[in-house]
Amino acid sequence: MSLVTTTEMFKKAYEGGYAIGAFNINNMEIVQGITEAAHELDSPIILQASKGARAYANSIYLVKLVEGALGLYPDLPIALHLDHGPDFETCKDCIDSGFTSVMIDASGEAFEKNIEITSKVVEYAHAHGVVVEAELGTLAGVEDDVNVSAEDSSYTNPEDVEEFVNKTGVDSLAIAIGTSHGAYKFKPGTKPQLRFDILEEVTRRLPGFPIVLHGASSVPQEYVKIINANGGALQDAIGVPEDQLRQAARSAVCKINIDSDLRLGMTAGIRQTFIKDPSVFDPRGYLKVGRQYVKDIVSHKIKDVLGSNGASSQLEKR
Repeated sequence: MSLVTTTEMFKKAYEGGYAIGAFNINNMEIVQGITEAAHELDSPIILQASKGARAYANSIYLVKLVEGALGLYPDLPIALHLDHGPDFETCKDCIDSGFTSVMIDASGEAFEKNIEITSKVVEYAHAHGVVVEAELGTLAGVEDDVNVSAEDSSYTNPEDVEEFVNKTGVDSLAIAIGTSHGAYKFKPGTKPQLRFDILEEVTRRLPGFPIVLHGASSVPQEYVKIINANGGALQDAIGVPEDQLRQAARSAVCKINIDSDLRLGMTAGIRQTFIKDPSVFDPRGYLKVGRQYVKDIVSHKIKDVLGSNGASSQLEKR
């Protein structure tokens, strides 16, 4: 009954042609919805906390919530991951407090500086049995403290990946192939298309190496409609097509990040409850509906997008 790293998860995912869902957590209800779905579908999961989530909930609370989930589901493989760690100090704090995986995001720095910062994190993490994810290329969009304009975004250059991985010793690599942070990923009227040519070239250069997709929420329109029908104003919220994510999961992509979709589900449940019964004031009532929507979304992602259902039984028992 302990947290795991992503090492075996990714090995099995790569071999099996599926991806592990990395779901962002901010409170108890979100943790409950994610883990209930994963338990029922026998799917390994990554629960990840951003800098913003740690500031909101406090890292200690988040760690204890995840430990609580492990108490309920001792056979469920869970990795606890830092999403978009901005610096060495943040990564170190998470490693010291029980996270089993951290991401150092120095993608906004020059290539050599990215290598320098990432290498420092890798050295400390590996000495403590923790794995590290890094990023090459820069995703557009807004999510927590990540705010990158379309003009400042850039695709990953496949010619850089071998040198970066070899020099840093990083365990997985997030690449930019057209995904975007937040719920407003693409302009209305455009057809989103991921750059599978870049993914294929990266895979050729890094055979067997786990690749990560950030900004991969699909912005399910049924929840956007519920929000807008109950006082919301989410106009032109567009996400990544799920068939393209499934295609990516069949290749070298072993981890797919999902955050905005969970926020939409939680918000849809709360708004719907408030409008249906304006007299409601018990948080347990409206958060319960939001939690169910989060669970429904995660179940759908596991079965129909990630393909990771049933994969827990393939991993070694802890």
